[in-house]
Amino acid sequence: MPKAVRITGRSSSITNSFVNGIIPVIPPTQEQVDEALRILGMDEAVVCAYCGDTATEWDHLRPLVVGQKSTGYISEIHNLVPACGKCNQSKGNKDWETWMRGPARLSPSTRGIPDLEERIERLARFEAWEIPTKVDFEAIAGDDLWKKHWDNHRAILELMRESEQTVDLIRERIAASRSSIQPPPLTGTPTEPV
Repeated sequence: MPKAVRITGRSSSITNSFVNGIIPVIPPTQEQVDEALRILGMDEAVVCAYCGDTATEWDHLRPLVVGQKSTGYISEIHNLVPACGKCNQSKGNKDWETWMRGPARLSPSTRGIPDLEERIERLARFEAWEIPTKVDFEAIAGDDLWKKHWDNHRAILELMRESEQTVDLIRERIAASRSSIQPPPLTGTPTEPV
């Protein structure tokens, strides 16, 4: 059964949006894509670099956000690897190798991926391939604009907390109204109209 959604449970998505909204996306050349895939051992088929399942997206090998702050990395081929949705969601903003070897739910280690060490070696070669771009966004934006950006972030999170309180009140009223409604008795025969 699905669990009740908590509005505040989406705060990391808001933070990611505030970082992803400002980072540059540098489209790679075909040669760069081919070289990245060669290093990752994907000359024949593009698969998840972490587990080998079908790749459905590109994951930032080095996280863009850690501790609700931008790391400075951007979206460019030197920081992107093919991934499946399970691995991308499980890895989140963790160090890729620590996550791959660790106990996180759906990590390659916990899923028993048989060629884990080979995958780690390929990812280490990929990581050493090129130095990724790292940007000091705060210095470029300037103190005032950077502060305004993160003040907006805090305001949205506060509004989410307030909204959660409203949701709790609505849920209480719904629960109270349901307890006063009696379901019809279950019988083996339909009731006749009177």
